[in-house]
Amino acid sequence: MPIRSATARWEGNLTEGSGTVKTGKGGLQGNYSFKSRFEEGEGTNPEELIAAAHSGCFSMAFSKGLADAGFTPTSVETVAKVHMDKTDAGFGVSRIDLETVGEVPGIDEATFQKIAADAKENCPISRLLSPGAAISLSAKLA
Repeated sequence: MPIRSATARWEGNLTEGSGTVKTGKGGLQGNYSFKSRFEEGEGTNPEELIAAAHSGCFSMAFSKGLADAGFTPTSVETVAKVHMDKTDAGFGVSRIDLETVGEVPGIDEATFQKIAADAKENCPISRLLSPGAAISLSAKLA
């Protein structure tokens, strides 16, 4: 399996500096800053990148699970909401809420929910993040 990479460059101090992030093959690139991370400023932040990774991984795992069960999804769309909280120990990601909508012809609700739950537990990014963050799932059939 290939090794994936990304690069971040930060210039300046924490609150007034700024940086850029770029994925290894250049598919994603963006600016980030203190304001984009801890306030509502322009740009991206590490938590959004985690959300992008998790929603992408889950959607692919869910699609595979559906196909393995004999269903061909028309689409799977997932939003991942990453919650960062400040505690006495500092800042940390405490929770990720996955919200997915699948358009899957011929599937019943119970089967849809079972496959979604399995994808949540077993996608590689869920497995990476679940020891430190609670992961919830809301799955709806379109």
